[in-house]
Amino acid sequence: MSVNQRIFLYGNSVILGSIGASLRRCSQFDVTMLAAPLQEALSFDTPKPDILLFDLEAPVTEDVFFLMKTNPELLLIGISPGTNIVQAWRSQQMQDISMQGLIELIKGNDKTDG
Repeated sequence: MSVNQRIFLYGNSVILGSIGASLRRCSQFDVTMLAAPLQEALSFDTPKPDILLFDLEAPVTEDVFFLMKTNPELLLIGISPGTNIVQAWRSQQMQDISMQGLIELIKGNDKTDG
């Protein structure tokens, strides 16, 4: 039996509401709308989300990025209703990385090659 991905929506834009309605139609997603403030909405008994969609134009995005720091497996997807932009972040922690490792990480992210 597969486990549904937990998707939390944070914000009150019409776009997030529409996205939530569409995602709820997919049986593999467990979609929950969160109310502000985020820290209170994510109490200790709330299961951790796999994905958090949020409004990039909301003034409380620092709470969202703090959540990523405490849950490094979390995929953050920011949606800007005003400009039709979607941005995604995933935490990647590295410990004791060498200078060569840092260079390889930067080169791997270089979009000018090829």
